[in-house]
Amino acid sequence: MPGIRVKEGESFESALRRFKKKCEKAGILADLRRHQHFEKPSERRKRKLNAAKRKMMARMKTAD
Repeated sequence: MPGIRVKEGESFESALRRFKKKCEKAGILADLRRHQHFEKPSERRKRKLNAAKRKMMARMKTAD
């Protein structure tokens, strides 16, 4: 579980922003969403295949 130390004089909003960014980098929210409901193995394969296709298209677009 990521944690942060609030710096002296730091506002609550900026500390919260740092905490959220740290959680995002750790992949906590993505993991939570993934475990909210059961995903069949075929659905998981389809999701991963679509992600790979999107990634490939993005790479090809930037290569132009």
